Amino acid sequence: MFYSIKIALGLLFRIMDSLILVRVILSFFPTLHSSRISYFIYQMTEPILVPCRSILDRLGLGMGMLDFSPLLAIILLNLLQTIVGAL
Repeated sequence: MFYSIKIALGLLFRIMDSLILVRVILSFFPTLHSSRISYFIYQMTEPILVPCRSILDRLGLGMGMLDFSPLLAIILLNLLQTIVGAL
């Protein structure tokens, strides 16, 4: 049973990584922002990216034009995946 939970969490982490990467790619195409798919991606990734933006702002790394929160989110998700995998 624990093995199946571990697999499910690993899959969830990979899906979130993929959604964040797709969101970054979508940010280069402003005409696609009004589609339902992009709305779904933004709704799924925003709860992860908001705390990352907050962390970067507290560290003084909120960089105006460049948003490093997706990079931080992917790093943190991979770290969590490693921790869960080690359990």
